[in-house]
Amino acid sequence: MKVLLAASEAVPFIKTGGLADVMGALPAKLRREGVETALVIPKYAQVAEKYGGRMEQVWQGTVDLAWRRQYVGVEKITLEDGVPVFFIDNEYYFKREGLYGFFDDGERFAYFCRAVLAMLPHIGFRPDIIHSNDWHTGLMGVYLKEDFQKDPFYQGIKSLFTIHNMKYQGIYGPEIVEDVLGLSRSLFDSGKIENGGCVNYLKAGMEYADAVTTVSPSYAEEIRYPYFGEGLDGYVRLCQGKITGILNGMDEKAYDPAEDPRIPYGYTDKDVFIRKPLDKEALQKELGLPVSRRVPVFAMISRLVEAKGLDLLTCIMDELLQEDIQLVIVGTGDKAYEQALTDLASRYPDKVSVNILFSEDLAHRVYAGADFFLMPSRYEACGLSQMISMKYGTIPVVHATGGLRDSVQNFEKFSGEGNGLSFAHFNAHELLFTIKRGLSDYEEDTVWEKLVLNAMHSDNSWDKSARAYKALYEKIDGPEEAPTPAVKLTLEDVAVKLPEEAPGEGLRTKAAGTRKRALRKTAAHKKTARKTPVRKAVRKAVRKKPEFR
Repeated sequence: MKVLLAASEAVPFIKTGGLADVMGALPAKLRREGVETALVIPKYAQVAEKYGGRMEQVWQGTVDLAWRRQYVGVEKITLEDGVPVFFIDNEYYFKREGLYGFFDDGERFAYFCRAVLAMLPHIGFRPDIIHSNDWHTGLMGVYLKEDFQKDPFYQGIKSLFTIHNMKYQGIYGPEIVEDVLGLSRSLFDSGKIENGGCVNYLKAGMEYADAVTTVSPSYAEEIRYPYFGEGLDGYVRLCQGKITGILNGMDEKAYDPAEDPRIPYGYTDKDVFIRKPLDKEALQKELGLPVSRRVPVFAMISRLVEAKGLDLLTCIMDELLQEDIQLVIVGTGDKAYEQALTDLASRYPDKVSVNILFSEDLAHRVYAGADFFLMPSRYEACGLSQMISMKYGTIPVVHATGGLRDSVQNFEKFSGEGNGLSFAHFNAHELLFTIKRGLSDYEEDTVWEKLVLNAMHSDNSWDKSARAYKALYEKIDGPEEAPTPAVKLTLEDVAVKLPEEAPGEGLRTKAAGTRKRALRKTAAHKKTARKTPVRKAVRKAVRKKPEFR
Protein backbone atom coordinates (compact mmCIF):
# COMPACT_ATOMS: atom_id res chain seq x y z
CA MET A 1 0.00 0.00 0.00
CA LYS A 2 1.24 3.48 -0.93
CA VAL A 3 0.23 6.59 1.02
CA LEU A 4 1.12 10.20 0.19
CA LEU A 5 0.94 12.54 3.18
CA ALA A 6 0.33 16.19 2.26
CA ALA A 7 0.79 19.04 4.72
CA SER A 8 1.79 22.68 4.99
CA GLU A 9 4.81 21.99 7.24
CA ALA A 10 6.98 19.18 8.55
CA VAL A 11 10.12 18.78 10.64
CA PRO A 12 13.00 18.98 10.13
CA PHE A 13 12.30 21.34 7.24
CA ILE A 14 9.89 23.92 8.67
CA LYS A 15 7.81 24.18 11.84
CA THR A 16 5.29 26.54 13.43
CA GLY A 17 3.29 24.01 15.47
CA GLY A 18 2.47 20.41 16.31
CA LEU A 19 1.42 19.53 12.74
CA ALA A 20 5.08 19.67 11.72
CA ASP A 21 6.04 17.19 14.45
CA VAL A 22 3.39 14.74 13.29
CA MET A 23 4.49 14.97 9.67
CA GLY A 24 8.09 14.52 10.70
CA ALA A 25 7.46 11.30 12.61
CA LEU A 26 4.40 9.52 11.18
CA PRO A 27 5.64 8.70 7.63
CA ALA A 28 8.71 6.88 8.98
CA LYS A 29 6.69 4.95 11.55
CA LEU A 30 4.21 3.90 8.89
CA ARG A 31 7.09 2.59 6.76
CA ARG A 32 8.14 0.35 9.63
CA GLU A 33 4.57 -1.00 9.66
CA GLY A 34 4.85 -1.94 5.98
CA VAL A 35 3.15 1.12 4.45
CA GLU A 36 5.12 2.74 1.62
CA THR A 37 4.91 6.45 2.38
CA ALA A 38 5.95 9.75 0.85
CA LEU A 39 5.51 13.33 2.03
CA VAL A 40 4.86 16.59 0.17
CA ILE A 41 5.09 20.17 1.49
CA PRO A 42 5.57 23.62 -0.10
CA LYS A 43 9.10 24.80 -0.83
CA TYR A 44 9.10 27.89 1.37
CA ALA A 45 11.93 30.42 1.25
CA GLN A 46 13.26 29.13 4.59
CA VAL A 47 13.26 25.56 3.27
CA ALA A 48 15.03 26.53 0.06
CA GLU A 49 17.66 28.48 1.96
CA LYS A 50 18.59 25.58 4.24
CA TYR A 51 17.90 22.49 2.13
CA GLY A 52 17.88 23.69 -1.49
CA GLY A 53 21.37 22.35 -2.15
CA ARG A 54 20.29 18.80 -1.28
CA MET A 55 17.23 18.73 -3.55
CA GLU A 56 17.01 17.01 -6.90
CA GLN A 57 14.70 18.22 -9.67
CA VAL A 58 11.91 15.74 -10.40
CA TRP A 59 9.42 17.54 -12.67
CA GLN A 60 8.50 20.92 -14.08
CA GLY A 61 5.09 21.78 -15.47
CA THR A 62 2.06 24.02 -15.10
CA VAL A 63 -1.24 23.87 -13.29
CA ASP A 64 -4.47 25.77 -13.98
CA LEU A 65 -6.16 27.63 -11.14
CA ALA A 66 -9.35 29.20 -12.55
CA TRP A 67 -8.07 31.55 -15.26
CA ARG A 68 -4.47 31.41 -13.98
CA ARG A 69 -1.80 29.12 -15.42
CA GLN A 70 0.95 28.75 -12.85
CA TYR A 71 4.39 27.15 -12.92
CA VAL A 72 4.95 24.00 -10.86
CA GLY A 73 8.37 22.70 -9.91
CA VAL A 74 8.80 19.48 -7.97
CA GLU A 75 12.00 18.70 -6.07
CA LYS A 76 12.88 15.81 -3.83
CA ILE A 77 14.94 14.78 -0.82
CA THR A 78 15.06 11.19 0.46
CA LEU A 79 15.45 11.01 4.23
CA GLU A 80 17.68 8.54 6.06
CA ASP A 81 14.65 6.44 6.99
CA GLY A 82 13.82 6.03 3.29
CA VAL A 83 10.88 8.46 3.15
CA PRO A 84 10.91 10.56 -0.05
CA VAL A 85 9.91 14.17 0.57
CA PHE A 86 8.62 16.20 -2.38
CA PHE A 87 8.61 20.00 -2.42
CA ILE A 88 6.23 22.12 -4.50
CA ASP A 89 8.23 25.01 -5.93
CA ASN A 90 6.57 28.28 -6.94
CA GLU A 91 8.33 31.44 -5.82
CA TYR A 92 5.29 33.65 -6.42
CA TYR A 93 3.34 31.76 -3.75
CA PHE A 94 6.01 30.47 -1.38
CA LYS A 95 9.10 32.70 -1.53
CA ARG A 96 7.97 34.86 1.39
CA GLU A 97 8.97 35.52 4.97
CA GLY A 98 6.76 33.24 7.02
CA LEU A 99 4.28 30.53 6.17
CA TYR A 100 0.81 31.95 6.84
CA GLY A 101 -1.10 35.15 7.34
CA PHE A 102 -1.02 36.51 3.80
CA PHE A 103 -4.00 38.07 2.00
CA ASP A 104 -3.96 35.35 -0.64
CA ASP A 105 -3.53 32.27 1.58
CA GLY A 106 -6.72 30.82 0.11
CA GLU A 107 -5.24 31.01 -3.38
CA ARG A 108 -1.79 29.80 -2.26
CA PHE A 109 -3.04 26.59 -0.71
CA ALA A 110 -5.64 25.95 -3.43
CA TYR A 111 -2.68 26.07 -5.81
CA PHE A 112 -0.72 23.70 -3.54
CA CYS A 113 -3.55 21.14 -3.64
CA ARG A 114 -3.83 21.24 -7.43
CA ALA A 115 -0.05 21.13 -7.84
CA VAL A 116 0.25 18.02 -5.64
CA LEU A 117 -2.34 16.18 -7.74
CA ALA A 118 -0.78 17.38 -11.01
CA MET A 119 2.66 16.05 -10.06
CA LEU A 120 1.55 12.46 -9.34
CA PRO A 121 1.95 10.98 -12.87
CA HIS A 122 5.52 12.33 -13.04
CA ILE A 123 7.19 11.35 -9.75
CA GLY A 124 7.15 7.55 -9.85
CA PHE A 125 4.85 7.32 -6.83
CA ARG A 126 1.14 6.67 -7.42
CA PRO A 127 -0.54 6.58 -4.01
CA ASP A 128 -3.47 4.39 -3.11
CA ILE A 129 -4.44 7.00 -0.50
CA ILE A 130 -3.75 10.71 -0.15
CA HIS A 131 -3.62 11.67 3.51
CA SER A 132 -4.29 15.42 3.83
CA ASN A 133 -3.88 17.49 6.98
CA ASP A 134 -5.72 20.60 8.21
CA TRP A 135 -7.40 23.28 6.15
CA HIS A 136 -4.37 24.04 3.98
CA THR A 137 -4.97 20.72 2.18
CA GLY A 138 -8.76 20.71 2.56
CA LEU A 139 -9.35 21.17 -1.18
CA MET A 140 -7.28 18.10 -2.11
CA GLY A 141 -10.30 15.79 -2.00
CA VAL A 142 -12.47 18.33 -3.85
CA TYR A 143 -10.08 18.61 -6.77
CA LEU A 144 -9.43 14.86 -6.76
CA LYS A 145 -13.09 13.86 -7.03
CA GLU A 146 -14.50 16.80 -8.98
CA ASP A 147 -11.71 17.20 -11.52
CA PHE A 148 -8.73 14.85 -11.58
CA GLN A 149 -10.65 11.56 -11.34
CA LYS A 150 -11.92 12.18 -14.86
CA ASP A 151 -8.42 10.97 -15.81
CA PRO A 152 -8.07 7.14 -15.50
CA PHE A 153 -4.70 7.60 -13.70
CA TYR A 154 -6.48 9.03 -10.66
CA GLN A 155 -9.42 6.66 -10.52
CA GLY A 156 -9.42 4.56 -7.38
CA ILE A 157 -7.24 6.90 -5.34
CA LYS A 158 -8.86 7.33 -1.91
CA SER A 159 -8.49 10.19 0.55
CA LEU A 160 -8.11 10.63 4.31
CA PHE A 161 -8.38 14.01 6.02
CA THR A 162 -6.98 14.75 9.50
CA ILE A 163 -8.13 17.65 11.67
CA HIS A 164 -5.32 18.84 13.93
CA ASN A 165 -7.08 21.98 15.19
CA MET A 166 -10.74 22.80 14.54
CA LYS A 167 -10.17 26.47 15.26
CA TYR A 168 -8.39 27.15 11.96
CA GLN A 169 -10.68 26.41 9.02
CA GLY A 170 -9.64 28.44 5.97
CA ILE A 171 -12.73 30.66 5.61
CA TYR A 172 -13.16 32.88 2.54
CA GLY A 173 -15.92 34.74 0.73
CA PRO A 174 -18.06 32.98 -1.92
CA GLU A 175 -16.55 35.13 -4.68
CA ILE A 176 -13.43 32.94 -4.75
CA VAL A 177 -15.28 29.79 -5.83
CA GLU A 178 -15.10 30.42 -9.56
CA ASP A 179 -12.53 33.24 -9.79
CA VAL A 180 -9.82 31.65 -7.61
CA LEU A 181 -10.65 28.00 -7.00
CA GLY A 182 -11.93 27.29 -10.50
CA LEU A 183 -14.84 25.24 -9.14
CA SER A 184 -18.50 25.14 -10.03
CA ARG A 185 -20.72 27.48 -8.02
CA SER A 186 -23.05 24.51 -7.51
CA LEU A 187 -20.56 23.02 -5.01
CA PHE A 188 -20.99 26.11 -2.86
CA ASP A 189 -24.77 26.34 -3.30
CA SER A 190 -25.18 22.66 -2.37
CA GLY A 191 -23.25 23.20 0.89
CA LYS A 192 -20.39 20.84 0.05
CA ILE A 193 -17.73 23.51 0.47
CA GLU A 194 -19.84 26.12 2.28
CA ASN A 195 -20.54 26.92 5.91
CA GLY A 196 -22.15 30.05 7.26
CA GLY A 197 -22.28 31.68 3.84
CA CYS A 198 -18.52 31.33 3.25
CA VAL A 199 -16.19 28.89 1.55
CA ASN A 200 -14.78 26.62 4.26
CA TYR A 201 -11.69 24.61 3.37
CA LEU A 202 -11.88 22.45 6.51
CA LYS A 203 -15.47 21.46 5.86
CA ALA A 204 -14.60 20.72 2.24
CA GLY A 205 -11.86 18.38 3.44
CA MET A 206 -14.31 16.54 5.68
CA GLU A 207 -17.03 16.39 3.02
CA TYR A 208 -14.87 14.87 0.27
CA ALA A 209 -12.69 12.55 2.36
CA ASP A 210 -13.38 8.83 2.46
CA ALA A 211 -12.53 8.99 6.16
CA VAL A 212 -11.75 11.72 8.68
CA THR A 213 -9.52 11.57 11.75
CA THR A 214 -8.76 13.85 14.66
CA VAL A 215 -5.59 13.70 16.72
CA SER A 216 -7.18 12.19 19.82
CA PRO A 217 -10.31 10.13 20.60
CA SER A 218 -11.57 12.70 23.12
CA TYR A 219 -11.24 15.52 20.59
CA ALA A 220 -13.30 13.50 18.10
CA GLU A 221 -16.05 13.41 20.72
CA GLU A 222 -15.67 17.03 21.84
CA ILE A 223 -16.04 18.64 18.41
CA ARG A 224 -19.63 17.37 18.31
CA TYR A 225 -20.43 20.13 20.81
CA PRO A 226 -20.75 23.86 20.10
CA TYR A 227 -18.07 24.73 22.67
CA PHE A 228 -15.40 22.89 20.65
CA GLY A 229 -16.98 22.64 17.21
CA GLU A 230 -16.14 26.20 16.10
CA GLY A 231 -19.36 26.48 14.11
CA LEU A 232 -19.05 23.05 12.48
CA ASP A 233 -20.45 20.92 15.29
CA GLY A 234 -23.71 20.31 13.44
CA TYR A 235 -21.88 19.05 10.39
CA VAL A 236 -19.61 16.91 12.59
CA ARG A 237 -22.67 15.21 14.05
CA LEU A 238 -23.99 14.60 10.54
CA CYS A 239 -20.85 12.77 9.43
CA GLN A 240 -19.68 11.36 12.76
CA GLY A 241 -19.84 7.85 11.31
CA LYS A 242 -16.67 8.45 9.31
CA ILE A 243 -14.70 10.30 12.03
CA THR A 244 -12.08 8.45 14.09
CA GLY A 245 -9.87 9.79 16.85
CA ILE A 246 -6.27 8.53 16.78
CA LEU A 247 -3.97 9.88 19.47
CA ASN A 248 -0.73 11.38 18.20
CA GLY A 249 2.53 9.97 19.43
CA MET A 250 5.85 11.65 20.12
CA ASP A 251 9.29 11.25 18.64
CA GLU A 252 10.93 9.27 21.44
CA LYS A 253 14.33 9.50 19.78
CA ALA A 254 14.26 13.32 19.75
CA TYR A 255 13.07 13.46 23.37
CA ASP A 256 15.10 10.84 25.20
CA PRO A 257 16.67 12.05 28.46
CA ALA A 258 19.28 9.30 28.24
CA GLU A 259 20.61 10.54 24.88
CA ASP A 260 19.58 14.21 24.81
CA PRO A 261 22.66 16.32 23.89
CA ARG A 262 20.86 19.51 24.99
CA ILE A 263 20.75 18.65 28.70
CA PRO A 264 23.79 18.64 31.00
CA TYR A 265 23.11 15.29 32.68
CA GLY A 266 21.41 12.44 30.86
CA TYR A 267 19.42 9.88 32.80
CA THR A 268 17.15 6.84 32.56
CA ASP A 269 14.45 5.47 34.81
CA LYS A 270 17.23 3.62 36.65
CA ASP A 271 19.11 6.72 37.83
CA VAL A 272 16.46 9.47 37.46
CA PHE A 273 16.46 10.30 41.18
CA ILE A 274 20.25 10.66 41.18
CA ARG A 275 20.91 12.57 37.95
CA LYS A 276 17.69 14.54 37.33
CA PRO A 277 18.37 16.67 40.47
CA LEU A 278 21.67 17.67 38.82
CA ASP A 279 19.72 18.98 35.81
CA LYS A 280 17.46 20.83 38.23
CA GLU A 281 20.39 22.54 39.93
CA ALA A 282 21.90 23.46 36.56
CA LEU A 283 18.59 25.00 35.44
CA GLN A 284 18.25 27.00 38.67
CA LYS A 285 21.79 28.36 38.23
CA GLU A 286 21.19 29.23 34.58
CA LEU A 287 17.99 31.16 35.35
CA GLY A 288 19.28 32.90 38.47
CA LEU A 289 17.01 31.07 40.92
CA PRO A 290 18.16 29.88 44.35
CA VAL A 291 19.65 26.42 44.03
CA SER A 292 17.71 23.86 46.05
CA ARG A 293 16.84 20.26 45.32
CA ARG A 294 13.95 20.22 47.76
CA VAL A 295 12.09 23.23 46.35
CA PRO A 296 9.73 21.97 43.61
CA VAL A 297 10.10 23.66 40.22
CA PHE A 298 6.96 24.24 38.14
CA ALA A 299 7.43 24.93 34.43
CA MET A 300 5.37 26.05 31.48
CA ILE A 301 6.57 26.05 27.87
CA SER A 302 3.79 27.44 25.72
CA ARG A 303 2.31 30.12 23.57
CA LEU A 304 1.16 32.72 26.07
CA VAL A 305 -2.48 32.91 25.01
CA GLU A 306 -5.84 32.41 26.69
CA ALA A 307 -6.43 29.03 25.02
CA LYS A 308 -3.42 27.65 26.90
CA GLY A 309 -5.00 28.50 30.27
CA LEU A 310 -2.97 31.64 30.97
CA ASP A 311 -6.06 33.31 32.47
CA LEU A 312 -6.27 30.53 35.07
CA LEU A 313 -2.57 30.68 35.80
CA THR A 314 -2.37 34.44 36.29
CA CYS A 315 -5.45 34.32 38.53
CA ILE A 316 -3.86 32.01 41.11
CA MET A 317 -0.19 32.95 40.92
CA ASP A 318 0.01 35.28 43.89
CA GLU A 319 -1.71 32.73 46.10
CA LEU A 320 0.35 29.85 44.75
CA LEU A 321 3.64 31.68 45.24
CA GLN A 322 3.01 31.82 48.96
CA GLU A 323 4.09 28.18 48.83
CA ASP A 324 7.77 27.25 48.81
CA ILE A 325 8.02 26.72 45.06
CA GLN A 326 9.75 28.08 41.96
CA LEU A 327 8.14 28.86 38.60
CA VAL A 328 9.76 28.87 35.14
CA ILE A 329 7.91 30.23 32.10
CA VAL A 330 9.20 29.99 28.51
CA GLY A 331 7.25 31.30 25.53
CA THR A 332 5.81 34.25 23.65
CA GLY A 333 2.27 35.36 22.91
CA ASP A 334 -0.25 38.02 23.86
CA LYS A 335 1.43 41.18 25.12
CA ALA A 336 -0.95 41.40 28.09
CA TYR A 337 0.14 37.97 29.36
CA GLU A 338 3.80 38.68 28.63
CA GLN A 339 3.57 41.86 30.70
CA ALA A 340 1.61 40.22 33.54
CA LEU A 341 4.18 37.43 33.85
CA THR A 342 7.11 39.84 33.61
CA ASP A 343 5.57 41.88 36.45
CA LEU A 344 5.15 38.65 38.44
CA ALA A 345 8.84 37.86 38.02
CA SER A 346 9.77 41.36 39.23
CA ARG A 347 7.67 40.90 42.40
CA TYR A 348 9.06 37.42 43.10
CA PRO A 349 12.63 37.49 41.73
CA ASP A 350 13.74 34.55 43.91
CA LYS A 351 10.81 32.39 42.84
CA VAL A 352 9.91 33.22 39.25
CA SER A 353 11.89 33.16 35.99
CA VAL A 354 9.98 34.44 32.94
CA ASN A 355 11.65 34.02 29.54
CA ILE A 356 9.77 35.77 26.72
CA LEU A 357 11.34 33.79 23.93
CA PHE A 358 11.36 30.35 22.46
CA SER A 359 14.51 28.29 22.45
CA GLU A 360 14.47 24.58 21.67
CA ASP A 361 17.67 24.14 23.67
CA LEU A 362 16.23 25.89 26.74
CA ALA A 363 12.98 23.96 26.39
CA HIS A 364 14.85 20.65 26.68
CA ARG A 365 16.72 21.83 29.79
CA VAL A 366 13.43 22.93 31.36
CA TYR A 367 11.78 19.56 30.65
CA ALA A 368 14.74 17.84 32.32
CA GLY A 369 15.15 20.23 35.27
CA ALA A 370 11.54 20.84 36.34
CA ASP A 371 9.48 18.71 38.71
CA PHE A 372 6.01 19.70 37.44
CA PHE A 373 4.80 20.82 34.02
CA LEU A 374 1.76 23.11 33.83
CA MET A 375 -0.63 22.63 30.92
CA PRO A 376 -4.08 23.96 31.94
CA SER A 377 -5.31 24.38 28.35
CA ARG A 378 -8.88 25.47 27.71
CA TYR A 379 -8.87 22.93 24.85
CA GLU A 380 -6.11 20.78 23.37
CA ALA A 381 -6.73 18.62 20.31
CA CYS A 382 -3.81 16.39 21.26
CA GLY A 383 -0.85 18.15 22.86
CA LEU A 384 2.78 17.11 22.79
CA SER A 385 4.36 18.86 25.77
CA GLN A 386 2.60 16.65 28.32
CA MET A 387 4.06 13.56 26.59
CA ILE A 388 7.54 15.05 26.51
CA SER A 389 7.41 16.08 30.17
CA MET A 390 6.42 12.55 31.22
CA LYS A 391 9.32 11.10 29.22
CA TYR A 392 11.63 13.34 31.28
CA GLY A 393 10.02 12.36 34.59
CA THR A 394 8.38 15.78 34.96
CA ILE A 395 4.80 15.47 36.14
CA PRO A 396 2.15 17.15 33.96
CA VAL A 397 -0.68 19.13 35.57
CA VAL A 398 -3.39 19.29 32.93
CA HIS A 399 -7.00 20.20 32.28
CA ALA A 400 -8.73 16.97 31.26
CA THR A 401 -9.65 17.88 27.70
CA GLY A 402 -8.87 16.41 24.28
CA GLY A 403 -5.54 14.65 24.02
CA LEU A 404 -4.62 15.69 27.56
CA ARG A 405 -7.45 13.53 28.87
CA ASP A 406 -6.38 10.63 26.64
CA SER A 407 -2.69 10.69 27.56
CA VAL A 408 -2.65 11.78 31.24
CA GLN A 409 -4.33 9.52 33.81
CA ASN A 410 -4.91 11.18 37.16
CA PHE A 411 -2.61 9.75 39.83
CA GLU A 412 -4.15 8.00 42.83
CA LYS A 413 -1.60 7.71 45.63
CA PHE A 414 -3.34 4.82 47.40
CA SER A 415 -3.58 2.59 44.34
CA GLY A 416 -0.35 3.86 42.80
CA GLU A 417 -2.03 4.18 39.39
CA GLY A 418 -1.82 7.17 37.08
CA ASN A 419 0.94 9.16 35.36
CA GLY A 420 0.03 12.79 36.07
CA LEU A 421 -2.37 15.22 37.71
CA SER A 422 -5.57 16.42 36.06
CA PHE A 423 -8.64 18.49 36.85
CA ALA A 424 -12.03 18.15 35.16
CA HIS A 425 -13.47 21.67 35.17
CA PHE A 426 -11.80 24.69 33.61
CA ASN A 427 -11.58 26.63 36.83
CA ALA A 428 -8.72 28.53 38.47
CA HIS A 429 -9.23 27.10 41.92
CA GLU A 430 -9.48 23.56 40.60
CA LEU A 431 -6.08 24.18 39.05
CA LEU A 432 -4.79 25.52 42.38
CA PHE A 433 -6.23 22.55 44.30
CA THR A 434 -4.62 20.11 41.85
CA ILE A 435 -1.23 21.81 42.17
CA LYS A 436 -1.44 21.64 45.97
CA ARG A 437 -2.34 17.97 45.72
CA GLY A 438 0.82 17.54 43.68
CA LEU A 439 2.84 19.35 46.32
CA SER A 440 1.52 16.89 48.89
CA ASP A 441 2.62 13.96 46.72
CA TYR A 442 6.02 15.60 46.24
CA GLU A 443 6.62 15.60 50.01
CA GLU A 444 6.16 11.83 50.26
CA ASP A 445 9.25 10.25 48.73
CA THR A 446 7.80 6.82 48.01
CA VAL A 447 4.64 8.31 46.51
CA TRP A 448 6.62 10.76 44.37
CA GLU A 449 8.99 8.09 43.12
CA LYS A 450 6.06 5.93 42.05
CA LEU A 451 4.45 8.84 40.19
CA VAL A 452 7.68 9.78 38.38
CA LEU A 453 8.33 6.21 37.25
CA ASN A 454 4.72 5.83 36.09
CA ALA A 455 5.16 8.95 33.96
CA MET A 456 8.46 7.80 32.46
CA HIS A 457 7.04 4.37 31.62
CA SER A 458 4.03 5.82 29.76
CA ASP A 459 3.84 4.57 26.18
CA ASN A 460 3.42 7.65 24.03
CA SER A 461 5.32 6.31 21.05
CA TRP A 462 4.09 6.51 17.48
CA ASP A 463 3.93 2.71 17.27
CA LYS A 464 0.30 2.37 18.42
CA SER A 465 -0.81 5.35 16.35
CA ALA A 466 0.92 4.10 13.22
CA ARG A 467 -0.79 0.71 13.56
CA ALA A 468 -4.16 2.48 13.97
CA TYR A 469 -3.55 4.56 10.83
CA LYS A 470 -2.49 1.47 8.90
CA ALA A 471 -5.71 -0.33 9.89
CA LEU A 472 -7.74 2.69 8.79
CA TYR A 473 -5.86 2.90 5.47
CA GLU A 474 -6.63 -0.78 4.82
CA LYS A 475 -10.29 -0.18 5.60
CA ILE A 476 -10.46 2.79 3.21
CA ASP A 477 -8.58 0.99 0.47
CA GLY A 478 -10.55 -2.25 0.83
CA PRO A 479 -13.51 -3.36 -1.27
CA GLU A 480 -16.46 -1.04 -1.00
CA GLU A 481 -19.40 -2.38 0.97
CA ALA A 482 -22.82 -2.38 -0.60
CA PRO A 483 -24.73 0.66 0.66
CA THR A 484 -27.57 -0.02 3.07
CA PRO A 485 -30.82 1.94 2.82
CA ALA A 486 -31.03 4.59 5.48
CA VAL A 487 -32.96 7.65 6.37
CA LYS A 488 -31.00 10.70 5.25
CA LEU A 489 -30.50 13.05 8.17
CA THR A 490 -30.27 16.83 7.98
CA LEU A 491 -28.73 19.39 10.30
CA GLU A 492 -32.18 19.87 11.83
CA ASP A 493 -32.35 16.17 12.60
CA VAL A 494 -29.12 16.21 14.56
CA ALA A 495 -29.62 19.58 16.20
CA VAL A 496 -29.26 19.28 19.93
CA LYS A 497 -29.56 21.79 22.72
CA LEU A 498 -26.23 21.52 24.49
CA PRO A 499 -24.63 23.76 27.09
CA GLU A 500 -22.01 26.16 25.80
CA GLU A 501 -19.37 24.55 27.97
CA ALA A 502 -17.02 21.65 27.81
CA PRO A 503 -18.73 18.27 28.17
CA GLY A 504 -17.81 16.53 31.39
CA GLU A 505 -18.78 13.54 33.40
CA GLY A 506 -22.10 15.02 34.38
CA LEU A 507 -23.10 15.55 30.78
CA ARG A 508 -22.17 12.02 29.81
CA THR A 509 -24.08 10.61 32.75
CA LYS A 510 -27.14 12.66 31.83
CA ALA A 511 -26.92 11.49 28.24
CA ALA A 512 -26.71 7.89 29.36
CA GLY A 513 -29.82 8.35 31.52
CA THR A 514 -31.70 9.92 28.63
CA ARG A 515 -30.82 6.97 26.46
CA LYS A 516 -32.02 4.47 29.08
CA ARG A 517 -35.34 6.27 29.45
CA ALA A 518 -35.74 6.36 25.69
CA LEU A 519 -35.07 2.64 25.43
CA ARG A 520 -37.57 1.85 28.20
CA LYS A 521 -40.20 3.94 26.45
CA THR A 522 -39.47 2.20 23.18
CA ALA A 523 -39.81 -1.22 24.79
CA ALA A 524 -43.13 -0.26 26.41
CA HIS A 525 -44.66 0.70 23.07
CA LYS A 526 -42.97 -1.93 20.98
CA LYS A 527 -45.93 -4.33 21.11
CA THR A 528 -48.46 -1.76 19.98
CA ALA A 529 -46.40 0.09 17.40
CA ARG A 530 -47.12 -0.67 13.79
CA LYS A 531 -44.00 -2.14 12.21
CA THR A 532 -44.34 -0.46 8.84
CA PRO A 533 -41.19 0.48 6.87
CA VAL A 534 -41.88 4.15 7.53
CA ARG A 535 -42.24 3.57 11.30
CA LYS A 536 -38.99 1.58 11.33
CA ALA A 537 -37.16 4.33 9.43
CA VAL A 538 -38.39 6.98 11.87
CA ARG A 539 -37.27 4.94 14.88
CA LYS A 540 -33.88 4.36 13.26
CA ALA A 541 -33.41 8.06 12.58
CA VAL A 542 -34.32 8.97 16.17
CA ARG A 543 -31.84 6.51 17.60
CA LYS A 544 -29.10 8.11 15.50
CA LYS A 545 -29.57 11.44 17.20
CA PRO A 546 -26.65 12.29 19.50
CA GLU A 547 -28.80 12.74 22.60
CA PHE A 548 -29.84 9.08 22.36
CA ARG A 549 -26.40 7.67 21.88
